[in-house]
Amino acid sequence: MQGEPGTPRPAAGGVHVAPLMLKILVTVVVSMVAYVLTNLVNQSGDELWKIAVAVVIGGSALIVQYMVDFEQRLGTLETAHTERSRRLEEHFDQLSDAAALLSDLDDAGMSTSDAKRLIKNLRRVGRQGPEIVKAFARSEVESLASVVTDLTGMSAHWPRDNNEWLIRLTQCAQRTIDATSSSVDQRFWGTDSAGPYLDAQTEAMGARRVTIRRLFMVKESEANAPEVMARFTRLCQAQLSVGITVRYLVLPPSPVEQPHPRPASRDVVIFDTDLYLEFEPDQLGVNVKTTLDAQRERVNRQVRWFNALWARAQEVAPDPAS
Repeated sequence: MQGEPGTPRPAAGGVHVAPLMLKILVTVVVSMVAYVLTNLVNQSGDELWKIAVAVVIGGSALIVQYMVDFEQRLGTLETAHTERSRRLEEHFDQLSDAAALLSDLDDAGMSTSDAKRLIKNLRRVGRQGPEIVKAFARSEVESLASVVTDLTGMSAHWPRDNNEWLIRLTQCAQRTIDATSSSVDQRFWGTDSAGPYLDAQTEAMGARRVTIRRLFMVKESEANAPEVMARFTRLCQAQLSVGITVRYLVLPPSPVEQPHPRPASRDVVIFDTDLYLEFEPDQLGVNVKTTLDAQRERVNRQVRWFNALWARAQEVAPDPAS
């Protein structure tokens, strides 16, 4: 009964016949037709001859079937081979492009091991991380790609304060760091961000003999406030004690009609006289934009600007207690 275990069921769409059985059936039918036609053509002939003719014709039909089947399989193999060759060629092109990129990185003095590590770990995050981790990784890569792309034009921007750039560039400096600080009463030096920045400067001076100069911009109202200047003196002595050369410059009051901060009051940090960071404040003194610039003409202008202010600035009196 149909449906019982072990009972074969007809294939969907009709009865399925094995290719070998189909060839045999076709051969038998062709042989029988040949035999009948031979009888009709030559009814008085030898029976053995008729059978021989039928067998030859049937065998020929079988051979033709195998030749057609062979040709179809050969065509399929050729198509598959062409597709595999195309895929292999694309794969080798990708490998060649990847090898060329790594070679270009090496020629440019960049770390190929870091690039490989980034790609390898991005792949791992993509395979096993939850969606929010994947989204965060993509965002970080996009941010890095955007910054590096901007640097091909020797400048980059960040829409707010960027202490990470400040610390990382301090860690990369090899010769000099010249920095301005816009106000002795600003909150930065009392925040947690100031500690890593000063640590990075101390490490740069000790490990790589980097020379650091810091020029404080003191407002006239601050210079006339004893309590503010007392805090300023303590801040200067703390920086002098770790090897930073410190000077200060009292700024004249800004004209009432000038709504924007004076250029001299912006924080600028120049690294190795090759690149500078500029922090642009808003009306409340909060940094709202960070600019990284390595354009030679603009860097040279910042270096001249800093040296001119430094020449006019006053040295901080040494701590009598030291």
